[in-house]
Amino acid sequence: MGDNTANEQPAATFPKEIIDEYASNDIDLTSLFSAGDLGTRMGVRVTEASADRVVATMPVEGNTQPYGLLHGGASAVLAETLGSIGAMMHGGRDKVAVGVDLNCTHHRAVRSGLVTGVATPVHRGRSTATYEIVITDERDKRVCTARLTCLLRSGDGSASTTPKDA
Repeated sequence: MGDNTANEQPAATFPKEIIDEYASNDIDLTSLFSAGDLGTRMGVRVTEASADRVVATMPVEGNTQPYGLLHGGASAVLAETLGSIGAMMHGGRDKVAVGVDLNCTHHRAVRSGLVTGVATPVHRGRSTATYEIVITDERDKRVCTARLTCLLRSGDGSASTTPKDA
């Protein structure tokens, strides 16, 4: 574990059209489409992001339950992060993605190493976006399958589709 390369944050890659769209507003894409404070604490590292595919890794170590297995909630955090990033990229600069439904099925236990999540779209509409997220271990064995649906709200908060409790 003394290898520092495992702790270096790889730069997320974005499609050129996305970079150009956000660059005109002096927006840091890596920060905007990050996992936020929770993801930082959990070691989530986004390595690829577009509306068609979002990829990130997360260490098992530090994200386990009392039996030493990857916590199901940690898989849920990774899944919601990836699906939300995909939905935000689909919605563009004028929309904010808000998760409204998350479903996770846990297939196998993991005790160590990194897990990788890949989010791909199932539905991309004007007001909602749904992504399937597949989380695998280092042997490419499926650990978790998740589905996230996000509401795409107007960035100014004035969308008529805003939930009453949001």
